Amino acid sequence: MGPRVSTAALADRLTGMIGARASTARGVLDQHGQSESYYRALPPDIVVFPETTAEVAEIIKLCAAASMPIVPFGAGTSLEGNAASVAGGVCFDFARMNKVLAVHDSDMDVVVQPGITRKQLNVELRSTGLFFPIDPGADASIGGMTSTRASGTMAVRYGTMKDNVMALEVVLADGRVIRTSKRARKSAAGYDLTRLFVGAEGTLGIITEITLKLHPVPQAISAAVCGFDTLHNAVDTALSVIQSAIPVARIELLDDVMMRGINAYAKFGYREAPTLFFEFHGSETAVAEQAEAAQAIATDHGGRGFEWAKAQEDRSRLWHARDNTLYAGLGLRPGARAVITDVCVPISRLAECLTETRRDADEHGFTAPIVGHVGDGNFHMLILVDPQRSEEIEGAKALQARMVARAVAMDGTCTGEHGIGLGKIAYLADELGEAVDVMRAIKTALDPNGLMNPGKIFAGGAHA
Repeated sequence: MGPRVSTAALADRLTGMIGARASTARGVLDQHGQSESYYRALPPDIVVFPETTAEVAEIIKLCAAASMPIVPFGAGTSLEGNAASVAGGVCFDFARMNKVLAVHDSDMDVVVQPGITRKQLNVELRSTGLFFPIDPGADASIGGMTSTRASGTMAVRYGTMKDNVMALEVVLADGRVIRTSKRARKSAAGYDLTRLFVGAEGTLGIITEITLKLHPVPQAISAAVCGFDTLHNAVDTALSVIQSAIPVARIELLDDVMMRGINAYAKFGYREAPTLFFEFHGSETAVAEQAEAAQAIATDHGGRGFEWAKAQEDRSRLWHARDNTLYAGLGLRPGARAVITDVCVPISRLAECLTETRRDADEHGFTAPIVGHVGDGNFHMLILVDPQRSEEIEGAKALQARMVARAVAMDGTCTGEHGIGLGKIAYLADELGEAVDVMRAIKTALDPNGLMNPGKIFAGGAHA
């Protein structure tokens, strides 16, 4: 690897290759240095907007020759600084690679470029009777969701990105283009490279094409909301619903603090108490049976005010509020920023972990609403802080550290879906120990010069 060339020299070469789709404009750089996270902006030196895999490969070859870091960028909705340009370099914005390349209705799969968002994809699929169910809340790009191993509200029924990505096209650090698998629903052919890149956060290669499983659009959908006096009762209800084999599509928990924010944000009038949001998919008869069974279980656990939302507009309003919990939470403290964190534990330990975390936040004086994908033991906390007060930020980090330690001690993980990014590097080593050394060895083998999204997952800069 030679010495790093100047930004101006590389920008000239990129402009010669793709014209105005290579930018060093300050506004463009600043836009790509930010995300939904509370981390300070870390802009790249150059932003490129490729349109084909071949262009991505050629740009990566130029970057490698120039010793310039390479950072992929989707919709900018990451929460752990996953796309921050820690060491500067070239940011690959995939907004122009946002097409559906092929739909295989009979096989129930689709091939897409990384820049398409989940909502755009489902609009494209409307005429097929199929849909892509993974819903992390934000309208994230499919490439970003793949890179962070996203999941979200419907994971309890449909799984996460690792369960729904069938194959990838990836450009490696030296510009080689590989395909990780064919479209067969299963394979025992060699290493499972697809899942190696799913969740790698762009540290091993740049994903340029994704083959996804699709699912039939349900004949009927029904949603319901039910409040509880305690977090424990709400979680116990969720566990009983799952253990009763009710095929619930979504089961979300919002604590009393988050419900206060949701009521103010969406002009709802729900009781400000721990609340479960349900959604049921299936035939008209099956949906009714599932909802009635869930209602009976909720009642047994002290649930009150089980409210149905069958009409499309009512369900859309309900889930729009759930999908905007970040903004609803921020409304509880105007001017604040949110230190957003998540953990995941075995579902048998969820009530304990949630209750202790809620008590910890309250005892330390933080406004910190909680929302959880309780069907799979994953929950998120938004710790609201004044960005100008360093002691609040440090207190929030300490609260997060205790939350992670609590989860790991319960045989859980430091992140269920946000990824490691910048914010959880130290926790990964605490959680997995020597397994991290194996990850480093894979990183070194595929990216020996440490140029692929440096400073993520592992500590360090360009030579991560």
